[in-house]
Amino acid sequence: MSISKQIVADFIANDVRFVTTVPCKQLGGVIDEVEARPEIHHVPANKEDEGMGLCAGAYMGGKRSAIIMQNTALGVTINTLVTLTQFYRMPLPMLISYRGELKEPVACQVEMAVHTKALLNQLNIPTYHFHRQEDGAELDAILKYTFMCNKPVAILTDATFWGGY
Repeated sequence: MSISKQIVADFIANDVRFVTTVPCKQLGGVIDEVEARPEIHHVPANKEDEGMGLCAGAYMGGKRSAIIMQNTALGVTINTLVTLTQFYRMPLPMLISYRGELKEPVACQVEMAVHTKALLNQLNIPTYHFHRQEDGAELDAILKYTFMCNKPVAILTDATFWGGY
């Protein structure tokens, strides 16, 4: 089974029924798989903070949700993460392509990578970094954790996890 199919299978096994996505080349396979699965209501978003608002609405409507996004827009989500997701204790798995790490071909991506983990740490958001495809085996436990403790979690997936650029 491809890693994209496994990720979506873990979402479904953990009753994630609403997923919002922001376009990302690295996460394209997962986004395509989300779109193909009838068990998941997929709503593309224009911006990451908008997607978090959609996930909050789904949560308030009784659905487990997740967002798929790039780390480069993490900065624009801070207010939403703190004043909505964390304040109201909403579980939110964030599958994040970690742009700007080793093998990154686009120089401007590096600047946000320098700050991503520090920002997540400052916000007290548990963060998991997937380097190898075998790391994906932890996703099921991470999803169980976020829904058990009603916290957002960040799953960073770098270029080596996806097999390079």
